[in-house]
Amino acid sequence: MVQRIDRDLSRFRQVVRGIVKKELRKYMSTGELVGRQGKDFVSIPIRQIEIPTFRHETRKFGGVGQGEGEPGSPVAPGDEAGAGQAGSAAGEHLLEVDVALEELARILGDELELPNIRPRAKDVVEAEHGRFSGIHRNGPESLRHFKRTYREALRRQVASGAYNFDNPVIIPIKEDRRYRSRRTIHAPETNAVIVYVMDVSGSMGDEQKDVVRSESFWINTWLRHQYKGVVTRFIVHDAEAREVDEHTFFHTRESGGTRISSAYQLVARMIDEEFPASEWNIYVFHFSDGDNWGGGDTQTCVGLLRDKILPATNLFGYGQVASPYGSGAFINDLAGQFSGAENVVLAEIANREEIYSSIKLFLGKGR
Repeated sequence: MVQRIDRDLSRFRQVVRGIVKKELRKYMSTGELVGRQGKDFVSIPIRQIEIPTFRHETRKFGGVGQGEGEPGSPVAPGDEAGAGQAGSAAGEHLLEVDVALEELARILGDELELPNIRPRAKDVVEAEHGRFSGIHRNGPESLRHFKRTYREALRRQVASGAYNFDNPVIIPIKEDRRYRSRRTIHAPETNAVIVYVMDVSGSMGDEQKDVVRSESFWINTWLRHQYKGVVTRFIVHDAEAREVDEHTFFHTRESGGTRISSAYQLVARMIDEEFPASEWNIYVFHFSDGDNWGGGDTQTCVGLLRDKILPATNLFGYGQVASPYGSGAFINDLAGQFSGAENVVLAEIANREEIYSSIKLFLGKGR
């Protein structure tokens, strides 16, 4: 019975995986998974799964195409247009299924054909992990190993001739006591930091922020699948830049102008002070509508990228979200300067349907 349940559960998971893979583009474009994310799982709405069954003797049941009638005749009462009243029957139901984010990342990688990330050679951090796998003669009573203590006492009594086979009583003394001890294991561990930067000037509306939210969800899902530890940081900018928390990042809207170099200066300072490139895999994703203040600010941005940010990062991704108010010139400026750079990816996101292709662009290099 247990084997049958396990087999059915495995089959159910395969069916759910197939549905998610088939509908992945829709989930990415609608953004309906973003608000359903938990710590380790995401709730995915799917249509009710029905188990296929055989039906025999169909001639006895009647149905469409059977019996007398004329062309155009209704096949059942109430089929005339506009006929009938409001019904009380249940409609189609949706089933919410919890899918592990690890599994969702694997589906994303399979569907988009994403290569596994190749961490930089200097990104290995020695992390300490403790396990109580050793035995010592001294330690706190809370860590006393009763089985090993009993064995030592038994061995001592047998060796000394004090063991009574007719009355086998084992009484440990202080020298018999054994205690669990913690062994420190130094293991290599790769870490990553993702810095999200977003233009929150007046030209970036709620629709553009929703696109950025979906982009960050899928980027996080994939990078957390690739790395042991991931830290996320958020920077917003208009004419000035500042670091904020995640909620503020997606709900802030300013009315000022745009000076992108202020955000790049903050990113460079953050990397220099908190995330040395020798210990971290660094990912920077900037989303904007392409507007930037004149006066040579774009050249300042290019200099910061070339000298400060790109040498330290695995990947710099710039996503230009279409806006009716943005000029859209910044992506062309970056393309003219960094078209051959291995760790620079530029993507134009005209609408939600292009989230799928932009994620493939951002993550498709395996960096």
